[in-house]
Amino acid sequence: MDFLFNEYILSMIVYCGVNIILAVSLNLVNGFTGQFSIGHAGFMAIGAYLSAYLGMNFHTPFILNTILGGLASAAAGYAVGLPSLRLKGDYLAIVTLGFGEIIRVVLLNIDAVGGARGMYGIPKDGGFFWTYGWAVATIFIISQLMRSTHGRAFLAVREDEIAAEAMGINTTKYKVRAFVISSFFAGIAGALFAHYLCYLNPSSFGFMKSIDVVVMVVLGGMGSITGSVIAACIITLLPEALRPLQEITKIDFRMVIYSLTLIILMLTRPKGLFGNLELSDLWKKYVKRHS
Repeated sequence: MDFLFNEYILSMIVYCGVNIILAVSLNLVNGFTGQFSIGHAGFMAIGAYLSAYLGMNFHTPFILNTILGGLASAAAGYAVGLPSLRLKGDYLAIVTLGFGEIIRVVLLNIDAVGGARGMYGIPKDGGFFWTYGWAVATIFIISQLMRSTHGRAFLAVREDEIAAEAMGINTTKYKVRAFVISSFFAGIAGALFAHYLCYLNPSSFGFMKSIDVVVMVVLGGMGSITGSVIAACIITLLPEALRPLQEITKIDFRMVIYSLTLIILMLTRPKGLFGNLELSDLWKKYVKRHS
């Protein structure tokens, strides 16, 4: 594991893990349940700041700070989701967009967490093993959830909400449940991010961070956990992989090439890299085709 001795490579791998948690958790809402949230960075910020504040001021154990950060984000998700998910259409997107910006502005104006200066001196408790331990847990929990009766209810809501209600499914309850679980894991990702970077600034949790996570979900495939994992790694690593080009040309073409690559991928794979399939589904198709 040579990357453990290279801080830059290690940091990129850790950021991949954080983004995997964010993408897989958002896919539960946007992909599996068929809703549209664009405020995931707001829930990430709640987990990050609460976990960092507890670690700095009360010296509580890292695992406790992480879980409390996740629970605080889940509570915020419940408060936001309960009224907005009773409505139809794109109201959730509008509400979550507003919520994310409110969180950012509030953090900018609270001196107790550093305000616009940011929060320094956060204990460096997170790292590779913590991040990927939580990433594996997130993937396992959500994949098992989707195989349960609750998962079937989420899919029913996505496919036809009216038909799901006619079959006796409380659609509002299941939409809120998916949103709360998704928010919990966003808070976990925020806590891991805070305790690895050891510095937080409200600008890290702006609108574009939420858009990045949405792009990961769409690029990987709405309803594909495997796709979310692969897309999270691509979106995280691609701008850095293009950095040598900037050094050669002395011009930063990275974001142009990054954007063009995404456009080409979406034109050639409009349903995302994996559609709604998992790696196991592709393996079964391969075996069936060659048997």
